[in-house]
Amino acid sequence: MTVNDIKKTALVSLWFVFLTFPIMVIRVNTITQTVVWRWHNMAYIGLGTFLGGLLWRFALSRRSLGVKPKVATGETPELSEALAGQGGWKEKLLLLTRTPSLRKGSLMAILAVAVIFPLVGSLYQTNIMISALIYVMLALGLNIVIGLGNMLHLGYIAFFAVGAYTYGLLHHYFGLGFWLALPLGALFSMGAGILLALPVLRLRGDYLAIVTLGFAEIVRIVLNNARDLTGGPAGISGIARPSFFGLTMNLSQVSTYIYYIVLAMVCLTIFVVWRFENSRLGRALVAMGEDEIAAEAMGIDIARTKLTAFALGSLWAGAAGVIFASRTAFINPASFTVWQSIIVLSCVVLGGMGSIPGVIVGALGLILIPEYLRAFADYRMLIFGAVLVVMMVFRPGGLIQKKRRAYTFHGEAQE
Repeated sequence: MTVNDIKKTALVSLWFVFLTFPIMVIRVNTITQTVVWRWHNMAYIGLGTFLGGLLWRFALSRRSLGVKPKVATGETPELSEALAGQGGWKEKLLLLTRTPSLRKGSLMAILAVAVIFPLVGSLYQTNIMISALIYVMLALGLNIVIGLGNMLHLGYIAFFAVGAYTYGLLHHYFGLGFWLALPLGALFSMGAGILLALPVLRLRGDYLAIVTLGFAEIVRIVLNNARDLTGGPAGISGIARPSFFGLTMNLSQVSTYIYYIVLAMVCLTIFVVWRFENSRLGRALVAMGEDEIAAEAMGIDIARTKLTAFALGSLWAGAAGVIFASRTAFINPASFTVWQSIIVLSCVVLGGMGSIPGVIVGALGLILIPEYLRAFADYRMLIFGAVLVVMMVFRPGGLIQKKRRAYTFHGEAQE
């Protein structure tokens, strides 16, 4: 830390004190017509921003010094040191994560905890976890389009709305139950994804983002204005919850039942997305996302690959929408705004684009952290925003970055 860095940090702190002075220091009481000067707030802000700025500069300097290049064999220096029996706790942890038996044991332990969670947790905790798991499904579906195909999609919540309204309308007009509406909602959403993909096959980047954003707004406006069919802003109420062989269940039992349904759907989603990623079509999608022109030159059908990505991503959004409608028993267009698309997109970006574990961790963190910070109601969004900024500076690739598959060719041993 140089003297120049300290001077720059002090200058930034003074500017911050000056900008926040009217809000944090001056307090006007309109009833008694008096002004209260809170000078101690100015001292707190100045000292806090100065110390925080020094800490920030120190962390940035440590980050720049800690970057190490990768070796030619495809292994990171940390893994090489760990394999040699050297290195610190990070290297040893990296080695543990590469051990197949330990990975399988960890997955089994996580699954066991997830299974017994509603049995030991409260109804409130179960409902929060249901919401988080629904967003895990949405994030995994969007990860196919953005993480693998590198296609910026800002209207993903529209397919979520299609699935939810499919179940709501089918139950309201035809009396269909949850288990019949689940595949139908997924198929209707997949059809909507194909219809959106057809006119945007040649679009990419910002243009694709604008078109998908417009599609989401069109869906929301149609649902809001079609009062005779969808109920308009009043929405659809009285949607039936999932049944289990006609048994009568109370609210707690129904919540537990929905939790296990969405947990099973999340496991199915993880398996399908993982198999798709390692399939021939999935590798074609990854190649297209990295360089579309080179992929087309190598014989990859770009139109077919994009249609498959949009269709498969929309399929899981529709299934999640059906589960959402059955859980809330009420839906209206206000539940499917662009802000929800941004939240799902943030789950993918912050967790790690293309990384299935990263997307899961990102979705769980982005949904659960604000809920558990309700004790700091006045500051929870400030804390949450600061955590996101710090993470994006020091982990721009996401919490769990996708590891690129590497192939090493060895020549035949000479006798």
